[in-house]
Amino acid sequence: MKRTDGRTPGQIRRVKMTRRVNKFAEGSCLIQIGHTRVMCTASVEEQVPLFLRDSGKGWVTAEYGMLPRSCVSRTQREAGRGKIGGRTQEIQRLIGRSLRQAVNLDMLGPRTIWVDCDVMQADGGTRTASITGGFVALYDALRHLVKNGVIHKNPCQGVLSAISVGILDSCSLLDLNYQEDVACEVDMNVVMTASGRFVEIQGTGEGRSFSKKEFDQMILLAKKGIGELIRHQKKALGL
Repeated sequence: MKRTDGRTPGQIRRVKMTRRVNKFAEGSCLIQIGHTRVMCTASVEEQVPLFLRDSGKGWVTAEYGMLPRSCVSRTQREAGRGKIGGRTQEIQRLIGRSLRQAVNLDMLGPRTIWVDCDVMQADGGTRTASITGGFVALYDALRHLVKNGVIHKNPCQGVLSAISVGILDSCSLLDLNYQEDVACEVDMNVVMTASGRFVEIQGTGEGRSFSKKEFDQMILLAKKGIGELIRHQKKALGL
């Protein structure tokens, strides 16, 4: 199948990760995947949510937002509308859940790391790019805590990344761009660790149902793509 941008079905878009793009944040990463660009910053706060008070545990959470001109036409800021939309809430919960799996919260201690993901330009895969770039920013924030003697050992439990897969015209595709995402029959987001363990799978038959065989094909593609993204993360972090 010929894709809109000339890629093969199992090929990811061009990836670039630039660290330390924000001088104030303990960790930051500008991730570019194709035409999608997300600024990820990780900020350390010396307190935890009420439900973790006196537990000794830390917390990792995320916020996500799209800048007004990240899409073809301008969209109003959610703050201007007075509330966060359901899509935004669902995405930032996904990012937070995923990134918490990368950290031993007992070792982190009674502090919170906020990972803010701001979409500068959207061309599909913004939530998966946020997780992938968010991990890089988070890892640098953990390094900062160790370097400054706040904690004695990096509590990272392993690298993780995320990617989209889908089915369009009965063909399984890796790393969907926007045109493919809106037209696909099946859409799936997969989060995995470097050891090949699943953190989360979000799959929907938007245009039709899908078989176990098709599911397995998409998972194989996702594993391949995540492996490539993890290599980019490790190279960026010098791991």
